[in-house]
Amino acid sequence: MLEPPRWFQEAIDTPFEDHTVSVDGCAIHYLRWGDPASPGLVLVHGGAAHAHWWSFIAPQLTHHYHVLALDLSGHGDSGRRESYPREVWADELMAVAEDARIVGAPILVGHSMGGFVCMTTAAIYGDRLAGAIIVDSPVRRPDPEAEEGHRGRSFRNPKVYPTAEAALEHFRLVPDQPCTNDYLLEHIARHSLGKTEGGWTWKFDPTIFRRETPRAAHEILPEVRCRVALFRAEFGLVTPDIGDYMYELLGRNAPVIEIPDAYHHLMLDQPLAFITGLRAVLADWQHSVPRKASGGTG
Repeated sequence: MLEPPRWFQEAIDTPFEDHTVSVDGCAIHYLRWGDPASPGLVLVHGGAAHAHWWSFIAPQLTHHYHVLALDLSGHGDSGRRESYPREVWADELMAVAEDARIVGAPILVGHSMGGFVCMTTAAIYGDRLAGAIIVDSPVRRPDPEAEEGHRGRSFRNPKVYPTAEAALEHFRLVPDQPCTNDYLLEHIARHSLGKTEGGWTWKFDPTIFRRETPRAAHEILPEVRCRVALFRAEFGLVTPDIGDYMYELLGRNAPVIEIPDAYHHLMLDQPLAFITGLRAVLADWQHSVPRKASGGTG
């Protein structure tokens, strides 16, 4: 593996804090970076992922933001539940922001399944948010992790491996995609593992995908009550026609940003372009006032 670039090493060396808050009897773990007096940004991972998918992104945003990244229940170092409705995950986002004493209304950033969680949160709690950035979450179809959880084999019965190194050899992205940044894959893979009786296994709860069919995203998106930005990867799951459809659902009042030469997990294959896009949208939102409109706003 090639030596990781300096920006990545500096990012993961940036100090952060670990915190836990109880939400409806479940321990929710989160990380935080930056000045607590700055405006808040809450980063939300995809299905079967965890907060450390953001630990090399978050430090790039702390010049202007107090940044949080949580483990949704059933993921990472958070507790597990009997079931995982998106509405409960929405409650977890808001509870984490409150526990961290976010100044003012936070902005949410959600990738893949996390984008659908952010849509749900923005529909329920939109008047308490400054915005939501939805990253390659395709409305018109289920999130890719849920599809794999229902139909595939990757998430059904996580195996136990004798060593962490043996487990790492079996790590793969869902959906599968090319990624030449091996240092990023190793970083998220190592944080995906937990020690258990008999060896090492993946931290996520395989029952997260066995929930009842959630309310359709195309019904939720028009109900969002805060400004929204949509990110799509050039070779990702939000195709141009799906992006146009989501734009229409939001009342044609949301920027749609494409990250060139990126696949679904765009923070892994095009991290710096993704960071640049986030910074640009956030800088605009710092200096503009959202337009009031019926239905969704952007």
